Amino acid sequence: MRPGTSEEIVQSRKIKGVTMANSVLGRFDAIAVIEADNSEELTKIIYEMIEAHPNVVHTETLLSMFTP
Repeated sequence: MRPGTSEEIVQSRKIKGVTMANSVLGRFDAIAVIEADNSEELTKIIYEMIEAHPNVVHTETLLSMFTP
């Protein structure tokens, strides 16, 4: 993301499916936790809502396979 814009990305927690979004220190500027019922829904949230943000330069998607 562009410098100084992590707070804007954190506002993505208002997007349906984003359960948590915070600014972080380290390799990344922000992290978002997304819950989706299927891969199509996850793809829609990531590509249409998050990556479409003008200040998002790069994303890295990590999938949690843990099911309680």
